Amino acid sequence: MLHTLLGHVATWIISVISAMGYTGIVLLMGIESACIPLPSEIIMPFSGYLVSTGRFELLAVATAGAIGCNLGSIPAYFAGQYGGRPFILRWGKWVLIGADELDKAERFFARFGSLAVLIGRLLPVIRSFIAFPAGMARMNQAKFHIYTFVGSWPWCFALALVGNRLGVAWRTDPRLGEILHKLDAVVVAAILGLGAFYVWHRVRALRKG
Repeated sequence: MLHTLLGHVATWIISVISAMGYTGIVLLMGIESACIPLPSEIIMPFSGYLVSTGRFELLAVATAGAIGCNLGSIPAYFAGQYGGRPFILRWGKWVLIGADELDKAERFFARFGSLAVLIGRLLPVIRSFIAFPAGMARMNQAKFHIYTFVGSWPWCFALALVGNRLGVAWRTDPRLGEILHKLDAVVVAAILGLGAFYVWHRVRALRKG
């Protein structure tokens, strides 16, 4: 069931970007940054692939992704500011956020202060939850959004660049295209397997908590 669900999520992501263009990238990255488990590792590489087809521009794709991160961080920031830890512990389970994720983000923010937002946006997992402790600490909003954009842009650019380079190589090198075609099923199975394991692990942890 989880494999099927994740497959539908990936298909939906691709459909949204294909239909809405840059707006779709902003929307999807906004959802991801609002702590809803929508993987940027699918959103941005596929956007980068569309750069290789000539539909998008690489810098514009990265910028759209970073703008989405800023917009999606707004509700997470205010949830931390006005709801605090009790809000996350009560409602976070609905988007697979538990005390562990919040603890990691809080420790990271306590260690690095405002720079945690900038650094955290470059780190998997932490990047999705760092807005909560920033809101709880009532970090200056202008600084928060500047750091969010500056930290998110390289992440979005790097993932889009990977998709772009693979897309170019796919069409220009028949050997690579043949190899990747043979590995398609294996790669998809691995991605879905890891995604299913993550969801199972989070559900199990939340039930124990």
